[in-house]
Amino acid sequence: MLRYAPSPIGEMHLDSLQIAIVNYLVAQQKNEKLLVRIEDINVDKMEEGKDTEIIMILEKFALKHDSVFHQSEHLNLYQTLALRLLKEKKAFICQCQDENSSCSSDCNRLNQEEYKELKESGRAFIIRIQKSGDIDDFVILKADGKPSYNFACATDDMMSDIELIIRDKKYLNETAKQNYIKNLLGYDKEANYIHIATLKDTPSIKSLFEQGFLPDAILNYLILELNPNAPKEIFKLPDAIEWFSLENIPTEAKYFDFERLQYLNREHLKLIDDKLLSTLFGFADANIGKLAKVYLNECNTIDELEKKVRTIFQPKDFSSEHGKIMKMLSELIFEAPIIDNFDEFEDYLITKSGLSRDELEEPLQQLLTGTAHGAKLSEIYPYIKSYILEVAS
Repeated sequence: MLRYAPSPIGEMHLDSLQIAIVNYLVAQQKNEKLLVRIEDINVDKMEEGKDTEIIMILEKFALKHDSVFHQSEHLNLYQTLALRLLKEKKAFICQCQDENSSCSSDCNRLNQEEYKELKESGRAFIIRIQKSGDIDDFVILKADGKPSYNFACATDDMMSDIELIIRDKKYLNETAKQNYIKNLLGYDKEANYIHIATLKDTPSIKSLFEQGFLPDAILNYLILELNPNAPKEIFKLPDAIEWFSLENIPTEAKYFDFERLQYLNREHLKLIDDKLLSTLFGFADANIGKLAKVYLNECNTIDELEKKVRTIFQPKDFSSEHGKIMKMLSELIFEAPIIDNFDEFEDYLITKSGLSRDELEEPLQQLLTGTAHGAKLSEIYPYIKSYILEVAS
């Protein structure tokens, strides 16, 4: 079994998602179960709903998992196991105030009477693991009765029988302590650890969604960062299950490359079914999807494409520099027959208006697109001709 263990604080960022993706891919390749463990017990103030948000994001990216639990559900288990180690003299009661450093007194020399007196006094104390070799004594149960991160993590990995632990490289130094805890608890199964150098300075998933980035493009980007020699550059999650490899993944973290993600997002937008793409802008017409794709040479996200499409369909301003000509053209278009070909449409307007081709060009561009510059009218006309009365109003 594998596990993904996020903390429900703040927004989920790309570096955390990258760890989830790797665990999912390897679980699929090995036909193993994937557990999601919400590490909420050592959070000073858990933001309400963040645990649900994590699961929703995993589902948005189609990262299927087999079960979910919160560490807070296991508080009694942690306390019971800490007391067991205390009874077995593998741990000791400590009255030192600093939980983040080694014991600075002779706490571990307290006899049973002194332990009893301390318990009855109501004074705060913590439970520490005994020093062993290169491992200094460290806290397993804090004064508030909650387990330390390493004790909770090791206990949960042991109880869930996690055989392969794939996590961020920042946890590398915690591995020895966690293995030591499992050994003291009598768990002799050795887990394999793989530490990933995740991306630096990553944005939140929420912010990328708000900008109009596609889940497929984000997945594509994060997997490519770990497997830069993938058999193809543009792919979807199921494709990566076949060839993703943990071998030769980068050992040093790279910085988030926004331009690279923009490029991949453009490529995935090209792959979306035209009619489906149009629904993102409030239509159900393949031609509107094709219209949006005309702008992919200058747009990178759904939001940018939507602005282009919305501008075409918004009411036009006839008080602008070319307002009079635009109004005249609008009236001519309302009286015109249905014209399939743009060149014939343009010739019709030239004939009816008495304008030269040069005089017609900019006002018509403004009338049909809402901007003075942009995509060629000959490229977009086939996709807006059935809406021409609405566009030119």
